[in-house]
Amino acid sequence: MKKLQIIKIGGNVIDNPTELEKFLSDFSKVTDLKILVHGGGKVATELAKKLGIEQEMVNGRRITDADTLKVTTMVYAGLINKQVVAAMQSKGVNAIGLSGADANTIKASKRKVVDIDYGFVGDIESSGVNVEMISVFLENGITPVFSAITHNGAGQLLNTNADTIASALAVALSKKYEVQLNYCFEKNGVLKDVEDDNSVINIITKDSYKQLLAEGVIFKGMIPKLDNSFDAIKNGVSAVMIANSKDLIKITNQNGNTGTKLIA
Repeated sequence: MKKLQIIKIGGNVIDNPTELEKFLSDFSKVTDLKILVHGGGKVATELAKKLGIEQEMVNGRRITDADTLKVTTMVYAGLINKQVVAAMQSKGVNAIGLSGADANTIKASKRKVVDIDYGFVGDIESSGVNVEMISVFLENGITPVFSAITHNGAGQLLNTNADTIASALAVALSKKYEVQLNYCFEKNGVLKDVEDDNSVINIITKDSYKQLLAEGVIFKGMIPKLDNSFDAIKNGVSAVMIANSKDLIKITNQNGNTGTKLIA
């Protein structure tokens, strides 16, 4: 099986032109087959504010009404996606920018209302990932760059969490490739102490994760990231790394004790 690196880049790196430039330079040096997944950073929130569209967040997740969907689509699938693709072309990476609607690559379903109505937010089943179409790009030397926008197959675009997209891609494509899933952001990994950047937990198992949750070491936005990661490992992904974007080359080469490695 060929090795495939699926790399999700965090919003704080997207927001920092210097960090993004360095990351994309490193990304261009990854020699395995590769896919990049990104969200939108602060740009969507700032544009919505300028347009007078009020933004509502619940548990760190955006409520996506019809107007907010227009903004997130413009920013995620438009401005940021194309800026990233253009930068990659300048570094010799032949990339193609995609939403889930493009070439029917990722279908999702509108999240059911339980306690909260998240609006036009999409949830993905691994069966919603079009493995054959994505493989066509990969096998022809084209690097897919996915924005956090999917579709439902009936003409409706949906805002979908970029971490979830990365995980769903990893699980689906693990049937055809040896997949390593990498979450790259501004921290050095999963930290014991959020105030201490050097307190990286190098290895987390399913059992130690439960313990860290019980102790309150892991909380807020890191929980869905780790839940998705362990689900990915259970469903065929060979490894999951969470690390600083500056360490991309090291983690894709599994070089030393850099970042946090999740194992079953």
